[in-house]
Amino acid sequence: MELNAKLPEGPLAEKWNKQKFNLKLVNPSNKRKYNIIIVGTGLAGASAAASLAELGYNVTAFCFQDSPRRAHSIAAQGGINAAKNYQNDGDSVYRLFYDTIKGGDYRAREANVYRLAEVSVNIIDQCVAQGVPFAREYGGLLDNRSFGGAQVSRTFYARGQTGQQLLLGAYSALNRQIHLGKVKMYTRTEMLDVVVADGKAQGIVTRNLRTGAIETHAGHAVLLCTGGYSNVFYLSTNAIGSNVTAAWRAHKRGAYFANPCFTQIHPTCIPVSGDHQSKLTLMSESLRNDGRVWAPKTVETAQKLQKGEIKVTDIKEEDRDYFLERKYPSFGNLVPRDVASRNAKEMADEGRGVGASGKAVFLDFAEAISRLGEETVAAKYGNLFDMYYQITDENPYKQPMRIYPAVHYTMGGLWVDYNLMTTIPGCYALGEANFSDHGANRLGASALMQGLADGYFVIPYTLGDYLATIGPKPIDPNHPAFAQTKKDVEARVAKFLSMKKGTKTVNEYHRDLGHIMWEYCGMARNEAGLIKAKGLIQALKADFWENAIVAGENEEINFSLERAGRVADFIELGELMVDDALMRRESCGGHFREESQTEEGEAKRDDENFSFVAAWEYQGENQPEKLNKEDLIFENVKLTQRSYK
Repeated sequence: MELNAKLPEGPLAEKWNKQKFNLKLVNPSNKRKYNIIIVGTGLAGASAAASLAELGYNVTAFCFQDSPRRAHSIAAQGGINAAKNYQNDGDSVYRLFYDTIKGGDYRAREANVYRLAEVSVNIIDQCVAQGVPFAREYGGLLDNRSFGGAQVSRTFYARGQTGQQLLLGAYSALNRQIHLGKVKMYTRTEMLDVVVADGKAQGIVTRNLRTGAIETHAGHAVLLCTGGYSNVFYLSTNAIGSNVTAAWRAHKRGAYFANPCFTQIHPTCIPVSGDHQSKLTLMSESLRNDGRVWAPKTVETAQKLQKGEIKVTDIKEEDRDYFLERKYPSFGNLVPRDVASRNAKEMADEGRGVGASGKAVFLDFAEAISRLGEETVAAKYGNLFDMYYQITDENPYKQPMRIYPAVHYTMGGLWVDYNLMTTIPGCYALGEANFSDHGANRLGASALMQGLADGYFVIPYTLGDYLATIGPKPIDPNHPAFAQTKKDVEARVAKFLSMKKGTKTVNEYHRDLGHIMWEYCGMARNEAGLIKAKGLIQALKADFWENAIVAGENEEINFSLERAGRVADFIELGELMVDDALMRRESCGGHFREESQTEEGEAKRDDENFSFVAAWEYQGENQPEKLNKEDLIFENVKLTQRSYK
């Protein structure tokens, strides 16, 4: 299948307006004749549901949480980018576009990224109108702070809980539409498959997580707003329930999966403390505004720290290596996440890591507290400092935080065109569930920007174009595809529930998969390791279906059954991620192939051979997936080796 991104022609700054004018419209009286299914109610899903219902469409929304406001979007801490240039420090729509393209190591579409930068200015106005309590300066104007990969202050924030406050704004808009009867909300309901009838997405199959009831739901279009797949690594900063199942089910029905190996390692997370952990805790990138990252200058000093022979406060200033400031003087501690992460790993690999495991570096606020005062620092970061104290029992006002990289965000996802439609007509992917805006590395504070851009300002235009094409004829829930897809789901559930004689829990298999992925497809990858990982995952998959144990029955709350379905999908995704990483014999952004690096250890791209989106097409059970390529054409930025020095 030829990949047609449906990019509008003309100058970059005119593409979105031109596209909006050329898209077909649905007149107001016809909008109430269409039923739209939205899966996921985080920032992308809640904003899309509220916006489409406000336009007059009938929306049915689904989430597996007990409330839309428990979506993982609440975990975002540091802020949301927008090119408002309130600081008058040189920002612009074009600069936000350029920083995002460069930050993604030139592996994203120009047109999508420019549109994201363009609508970012509207997002802030929308959220302020909803009552989102952004931080303000003394005079009442909205405040900004800096984030990695930028030399301007463009990040709007609400202390360290920006995601939660933005979701509450979208949730209030969603609740209004639920009250008006334009949105029908299903909570504690998990999507387990997409119904593709006559070549188009026309519905989904769900399981009620309370009763086990498996049901079909019909709609003129299906919007997947289900987040990323970082939990393929088992330990990540994502909520434990975050999974890939909705996207993976769509993939197996015909939606291409793009750039799956592009996963982001966040540099400022609380380090792993033991095998008892089921997730990791993110410390916001905003902390790198005032916190200084360092490691001991010598291995001997680091070893004394690890053994508890000395305290961090005993280390003199001249014995500290502020390695990001030393190596990247232009950006310092605000280099992009992939750069900061690899450098932290380098410290640990050299034996200069800290903490009992040696897998950590310091994030120090002593200078900021001395310069600004503890009260000012507390006003900016207080809840983050409290969270760190509650988890580690260490006071970050008195001693540096210990941080280390951890899996965080996934840039890969379902392939979508400029209108956010997947390769299944009528099936759309919004927010982190798609691949479209961040290339090989996401800049901090851009996830919230993309989710709300897609939901508030893109899909309300682009969805109408498809709906006008198919017309308002009701969807037939008696089409044989609905019964067959439901039967497929019931058979899969029954297969899991028949696994009673196994010897290992599903959670053990998930942990084993995560170890393989982190070890061989994590912060650094090489050909030998990836080939080994592929064999290990294939063996793990065979053992899973032979020896995993799934307790309980369907007609009840059954976490074992839920986890089994998600882990089975993660195992298959893990193999595709390894295949994608093996194919991409270059380093770019979060994908660091050890065979492709500069003399200074930086990522080295191969633009001649790999300037494309890798879109994988499912070919059947246990069959190699087919690689489709979408060439990336750069007409407005010059491809250069990234430098933050």
